[in-house]
Formats: sequence, structure tokens, C-alpha cells
Amino acid sequence: MTEIADRYRRLSSGFADRIAGVPPGGWDAVTPCGDWTALDLVRHVIDAQGMFEQLVGREIGTLPPAANDPGAAWEAARSRIQADLEDPARAEVTFDGFMGTSSFEAAVDRFLNFDLIVHGWDLARATGQDDTIAPDDVAWIMAATAGFGDAMRGPGAFGPELVPPAGADDQTAMLAFLGRAR
Repeated sequence: MTEIADRYRRLSSGFADRIAGVPPGGWDAVTPCGDWTALDLVRHVIDAQGMFEQLVGREIGTLPPAANDPGAAWEAARSRIQADLEDPARAEVTFDGFMGTSSFEAAVDRFLNFDLIVHGWDLARATGQDDTIAPDDVAWIMAATAGFGDAMRGPGAFGPELVPPAGADDQTAMLAFLGRAR
């Protein structure tokens, strides 16, 4: 298995844990993502998995409705992506996208893994869970954003950069860079 497949497995499992940690009544909690509730955010992350399958001419398949069982819907979606990452022929399928020609695997790393870290924090923050991001993931996010350019500040992406408080730790500084306040 590749480093990217390993990273996806770890991050998608962590996201599953955060879904499982949503307390009763927590699905209506407002997230740091504008007007999205915790359930809206999970639906967005699930939908993104399907979008990446479509980029390479595949379908995610039928998923349980997230409104009925967010955990089961997430498990079905992430299992499909993980299986494709573990199949070298499927992982290396290329497509022409917004950032040029990319393999499925590279695009999953650049976008889905990034989303799992940031939206995992969003979900934890909204639902009162531990919102700590592993230091290696904070560093990985900051390295990844170097290649995003101005596109990361466009509609549907990240808001304007915030000024972190004096003496902020790396996670707080990274979140401020992405337009999120801790």
C-alpha cells in the first residue's frame, strides 16, 4: 500500500471516529463552515468522495442516506475510495482537472486527505469533541497549501486569512491561515 493510501486510511478512520463521537442532538450544531450544520458537513465530505470517483469515470455506488445513518454512509463511501487506492491500476488512472493532469491517487491526497483534516477539525469543533490535529498533519496541510495559490481563497474554498493571536501554536496559526478561528 502506498503512503497516500495509508494516509487516507488513517484520516478517514479518524473522521469516522469523529462522526461516531457526535453527541445526541449534535447533528444540528453549526460548524465553522458558514451555515453548514454538522450533518451538512458530513454530507459534503461524503459527496466529495463520489465526485472524485466521477473524475475518473467511476461511481461511488449506492450509499445509505447520511440523514438516517451518517456513520454507515461515511463507511460505505470511504471503503470505496480506500479499495481504489489499494488497487494500483485504479489508483493511477489519470484525468484532466482544475490543477492539470493528475492521477486519482494524487488528487485524493491533494484534496480528500486535506478535507479530512480540516473538516475533521470543523466537525469536532462544532460538536464539542477534541479538535486537536496531529502536528504532522498540521505541517502537511501547510506544505500542501503552498501549491494552491490564489484558488484556495475562491468561492466554496477558504475564507480570508485571519491573524492568529500572538504566540499561537502551529495548529492555531494553520487554522487562521485557512480562515478559521480556534
